[in-house]
Amino acid sequence: MVEELRKGVFGFPTLLSASVGLVVASTTLVSLCQGMGLAGYGFILSMLIAWVLMTFQAFTFSELAITMPRAGSISSYTEVALGHFLAIVSTIAGYIIVQLLAGPAEIAVASIVINNVFLPSISPTAIGIIMLVIFMSLNLLGVDVFANAQIFFTIVKIVTIAGMGLLGVLWLGNPQVQNATPPMGITEIFASVALAVWLLIGVEFTCPLVEEAKNPKRDMPLAMIGGLVIILIVNLLFGIGAFRYIPMDKLASSPTPHVDVGAAILGKAGLYWIGIASFFATAGTINTLLAAVPRMLYGMAHAGQIPSIFKWLHPRFRTPWVGIILLALGMAVQILTGISTIETIVVFILASAFSWLLAYIIAHIDAIVLRLKYPKLERPFKTPLFPIPQILGILGTVFVLINIFPDPKLKAEIHKYALYFLVGGAIYSFLWCTFKMKKGLFKPVKYEEALKE
Repeated sequence: MVEELRKGVFGFPTLLSASVGLVVASTTLVSLCQGMGLAGYGFILSMLIAWVLMTFQAFTFSELAITMPRAGSISSYTEVALGHFLAIVSTIAGYIIVQLLAGPAEIAVASIVINNVFLPSISPTAIGIIMLVIFMSLNLLGVDVFANAQIFFTIVKIVTIAGMGLLGVLWLGNPQVQNATPPMGITEIFASVALAVWLLIGVEFTCPLVEEAKNPKRDMPLAMIGGLVIILIVNLLFGIGAFRYIPMDKLASSPTPHVDVGAAILGKAGLYWIGIASFFATAGTINTLLAAVPRMLYGMAHAGQIPSIFKWLHPRFRTPWVGIILLALGMAVQILTGISTIETIVVFILASAFSWLLAYIIAHIDAIVLRLKYPKLERPFKTPLFPIPQILGILGTVFVLINIFPDPKLKAEIHKYALYFLVGGAIYSFLWCTFKMKKGLFKPVKYEEALKE
């Protein structure tokens, strides 16, 4: 059985498109419009604060990914810094379970849009399953197929979304509305940062591709940091355009506000435009998920943190087919059972963001610990002004977690699901480390040993 990924196949365009492609999604368009509906132009300040926080995160992951070039990503970094227990918990609770919920939620939004705009005779459930099968197949058929598809998906969605936003910014569409931004103080602006973070979270999904990258030392930091710049520009264009054409109360309450934006700016043509944008937004996101998460599982399997079946690669295409198929099946179950619906999306998104952000805190701690523990390691990319970005990143992330949502009832639901993720990951990690690996929960792995895994 082949157990080694192909080397030197992903260039900078693929890494950049994976970074941007995951983040710019149908669900982020919904969150963007809702943020503009709740806070108006004040949400732009929230986005800028969130962008700074995510840039700190990109610095951390850039340094870690090049120092520890392993597909396991955060599990690889954490096992060396903090031991296997937190390595497993951070990956399972912060990424695996999260994407099993966020992925179907993303497909649900796109399926509803496609059903309403293009295929009213086909149910959203059927559309979602068809989309999932397509993206699973692209990932199974090899890295070249994935890379070419991802670059295409990303270019189309960036052009269509930014183009629609630019029309709105320049007042080139139908007659606009006059929204007045509500007065916002520092407290309100910071309270909106939690929602704004979701618009920028996920550029580190390039990290599991590091073993297959042509020039990771150069391209990883450029892909993540450059990706954040592109994402911010696209969000600003579409957000301002949306605010100028849709009443704030409708932006805040509509389940598919981005579709309303397209119709308001260009009428029926705008519906088709945003329908195409929504499909490709979801395509880039799910395509990246099905590439990155199975590679995390592959890295964890090599470290002995999960069953060895996850390190099996297809003998011809050299893809982690077990992880790809199981992840797709997990998403399919949720689509077919209706767990991820338009009504549950906000809770699933923010519960996912909560667990995801906890993993970011662990990553920042990893970077600090590894700098102190291995000061002489070659680090082609070093965090500027270390450790200030890591410390500010941790403090800012804690603030976002505390202010995850203003509604106490919904916040309780978010915390409940996030707790489920963490408890599930912790139980598995404790049992696996104790009875299968028979290793100390918090005993770090030596750097040299981890590189051989």
